Amino acid sequence: MNKSFVKTLALAVSASILASALIIYPKEAFDASIRGLNMWWTVVFPSLLPFFIFSEMLIGFGVVRFIGVLLEPFMRPLFRVPGVGGFVLAMGMASGFPAGAKLTARLRQEGQITSSEAERLVSFTNSSNPLFIFGAIAVGFFKNPNVGIILALSHYLGNLCVGFVMRFHGIKNKTDEREKRACSIKNALLEMHETRLKDKRPIGKLLGDAVTSSIQTLLMIGGFIILFSVLNRLLSIMSITTMISSFFSYLLTLFGVSKDLSLPLISGIFEITLGSQMTSQVNEAALWQQIVIVSFILAFSGFSVQAQVASILSETDIRFSPFFIARLFHGLFSVIFSLLLWKPLSPYILSAQPTVRPAEPDFLSHTYSFDFLNEYVQTCIQYGPLLTIFSLCLYIHLRVNRWKTN
Repeated sequence: MNKSFVKTLALAVSASILASALIIYPKEAFDASIRGLNMWWTVVFPSLLPFFIFSEMLIGFGVVRFIGVLLEPFMRPLFRVPGVGGFVLAMGMASGFPAGAKLTARLRQEGQITSSEAERLVSFTNSSNPLFIFGAIAVGFFKNPNVGIILALSHYLGNLCVGFVMRFHGIKNKTDEREKRACSIKNALLEMHETRLKDKRPIGKLLGDAVTSSIQTLLMIGGFIILFSVLNRLLSIMSITTMISSFFSYLLTLFGVSKDLSLPLISGIFEITLGSQMTSQVNEAALWQQIVIVSFILAFSGFSVQAQVASILSETDIRFSPFFIARLFHGLFSVIFSLLLWKPLSPYILSAQPTVRPAEPDFLSHTYSFDFLNEYVQTCIQYGPLLTIFSLCLYIHLRVNRWKTN
């Protein structure tokens, strides 16, 4: 019996078990899918759509190439990626998962980076955005905005460390060496002009393609969010999560961390939002232990985000395995940074810690103490679904017109 047949058998059995669980627990699966759908069309879709559309337009107009020439002296020595990686890094931090993978794949398809450069770039440009860290986790779950400071620092510093470590990936690959122009405004403008001329699409076509591609990617992301929301719920009902957590309980105890955090850790390995929420509810654990667990969950990204990245990368020759290894490194670095930062920041964090935290925090409905975060999230709740529905109607309209034209 060869390895390929065993893999096929394992996948078939797993799919059959999950399909049976859907039939046995229809209400729980439906509730979980509604939760994932609400998160997608209320927050994820309206938050990521503008970033995706403008990123596509900036690539088409050559602005990304312009930025790349200017950032080449910084990105190449540190991370062994072209200067355009600086744009991907900034957009990935601002918009969150999986924008870094989307932009990296797009640059690879444009031929602006090699496959090994793309594998290095995607490994450290996928990160959680500040709004999610400060708004959803710190304020929404922990009811302590100061927690967001240590989470953000450990997350982004860990990501930069991953980028530096991954610079040694594919070090024997000579295809990274390519002709480069000197770093100057003049050469950057020439590169931008040449890139725009190579893209022969008119502005209207480019804009339509940007909207279509962005919505198509977001539909895929929504499907994965719903899928893993249901999967996480079914695994919990069937006590599979509990069985796995018993092993992690032993590991956490060895490192002096409360074993009560094992179940939230397992949930976070599948889906970061649920895992972070469950971690914040474990009142038996010390705050520093909760921060360490959430730091790892954010860095690992969860199988839900990793599946989204794998789907995006499958359209290119970029391998997924370096990205997965980088997530393990990111988790390790984030934990180390959160431990190192806890002692100097703990007085500041504990000073804002509430005496009593609600049993079930919900960042989609809770009223925040931060006016800006509260206003932004409430705007997403109120207008996000309308934007999603309008965008989907526009997507259908563009697809129908393209079908008629062809």
